[in-house]
Parts: sequence; C-alpha cells; structure tokens
Amino acid sequence: MASLALDLVLWLTGVRGHIPRFDDFRPVPAAHSAGAGHLMRVLAITAAIFAALSLAVWGTVWIAIQLL
Repeated sequence: MASLALDLVLWLTGVRGHIPRFDDFRPVPAAHSAGAGHLMRVLAITAAIFAALSLAVWGTVWIAIQLL
C-alpha cells in the first residue's frame, strides 16, 4: 500500500516518468578489478605529497635558522 501511495505521489508530481522500472535496466559488462596498478598509483601520489610536505617543512626550518 505504501509503495502504491508513493507511486501515486511521484506520478502526480511528474517524477515517475524519469525513474526506470526494474525491467528497464539492461545488464552491463562486469567492471575490471582495480588491480595492483591502481594501488601503485595511489602509493606514488601519497609518497610525492609526503616528500613535498617534508621539503616544505625542512625549507621553512632552514630559513628560520638562517634568520636567527
């Protein structure tokens, strides 16, 4: 009963035509697994960010020591 009421409200507001029913879905091919390549890319980006932040902190400390 609740789904019928919801369907009626969606139909009255004009939204019902934009929501596909279960028989409208077509099977899609299975997605490729992420694999090790994705993991290596994430690790490389993380290492690059960590290196850049480390150099920024080192440079800030070096400049502060030079100014003292």
